[in-house]
Amino acid sequence: MARDGGILRFGGREFRSRLIVGTGKYPDFQTMEKALAASGAEIVTVAVRRVNLDRTQESLLDYVDLKRYTLLPNTAGCYSAEEAVKYARLAREVGMSEMVKLEVIGDQKTLFPDNEELLAATKTLVKDGFVVLPYTNDDPIMAKKLQDAGAAAVMPLGAPIGSGLGLRNPHNIRIILESARVPVLVDAGVGTASDAAVAMELGCDGVLMNTAIALAKDPVKMAEAMRKAVEAGRLAYEAGRIARKSYASASTSMEGMIE
Repeated sequence: MARDGGILRFGGREFRSRLIVGTGKYPDFQTMEKALAASGAEIVTVAVRRVNLDRTQESLLDYVDLKRYTLLPNTAGCYSAEEAVKYARLAREVGMSEMVKLEVIGDQKTLFPDNEELLAATKTLVKDGFVVLPYTNDDPIMAKKLQDAGAAAVMPLGAPIGSGLGLRNPHNIRIILESARVPVLVDAGVGTASDAAVAMELGCDGVLMNTAIALAKDPVKMAEAMRKAVEAGRLAYEAGRIARKSYASASTSMEGMIE
């Protein structure tokens, strides 16, 4: 897939920002609101199972300006295809979105995806008319299967959720990018701005993160740093880096110099 320069496209929509941010783990809703603004994100994820859908009570949704942000409900905390499909449908029924960040987790310790259940849920939700963005591991074969099942994007992990380890296997991400027909968004494992820049320099179409911003000492400053890192990484990818060499190469040509 040719990586589109200025616009992130999926599900019939267009976005200028390539940074997608979550809404969990912040010290308070006010800090979350400021961090979202500083990130420049246009897409904001919300965990359906963990958000208060009763709008007569205070909810994080009260601090997300729906004129400014596109909601991306996610099925965090689901451990089967059946459960994930149920919460995706619930999100759509209450008017959140027809888009869904699909998570089907295999176990509580690693929070790695259960790929069999993930693929089954993807197929079901695509048939139901959802725009499905599945969170998967960095397996190029599974990424292809999810594309073939109708996923609007694939979201390979960089490292375990919340680990802050950065991209542990950039080689696999490159392979996924080589054959991708849909956007590739790195999801999970980013710890700091340089991790986001690396993902973008590889050619990824975007990065999704939550913990790296929400649990930073200053979430608002980290959100701004992540925005700039994603933008810089994208520019570097488009510019094309120089080839790596084992030895030095003079910055100034020796031709025509006075001896």
